[in-house]
Amino acid sequence: MHPNPSFHADDRSRDIAFARDRAFGTLAVSTDDSPLLSHIPFLMDEDGNTAELHLLRSNPIARALNKPQPARIAVLGPDGYISPDWYGIDDQVPTWNYLAVHLIGVLELLPQRKLLDLLDRQSAFYENRLLPKPPWATGKMTDETLQRMMRMIVPCRLQIDDIQGTWKLSQNKSDTVRLSAADGVAMGGIGSELDALQALMRDATEGAT
Repeated sequence: MHPNPSFHADDRSRDIAFARDRAFGTLAVSTDDSPLLSHIPFLMDEDGNTAELHLLRSNPIARALNKPQPARIAVLGPDGYISPDWYGIDDQVPTWNYLAVHLIGVLELLPQRKLLDLLDRQSAFYENRLLPKPPWATGKMTDETLQRMMRMIVPCRLQIDDIQGTWKLSQNKSDTVRLSAADGVAMGGIGSELDALQALMRDATEGAT
């Protein structure tokens, strides 16, 4: 997380709301050899206490869960390059604005009997946002195929101990300078989800998120 406190959300609920809505991130677990990473969808509860997910049984992280392991999920949002020319003031340097929330805690395997319920809740969470399309559900699969697929994956839960968010949106600049940089992003920058990034920059205020 960025060390500048200007870029940290004062409201934990904002970090939780972003991570819950995004519902996709990079799971990281440390081992003696090297960090293990996996890109996963997840379900987070409303209070930000737990995140549920599933992994392929063959995933190295799943194989490492013979006991609970410290872990984190990095959830990334819009990001983009900020040219110093956009500020309209002298003696500035290039930087990169971004939004990221880290969910930090202990990852554990859940009993296999909880897998189907997790899959149903995960698919419902995503499918219900695709309305008016009739939602897909596991009930549309033949039992034989569903059971074969379920044997390949395991349910997991991250018990969340800490949530850290960085909302780096040029809040360390004056409103005039920040809005000028947002105009530069809107005109055509480098990064991802630039429309969302410039909108967040416009909504930010100096010294806060």
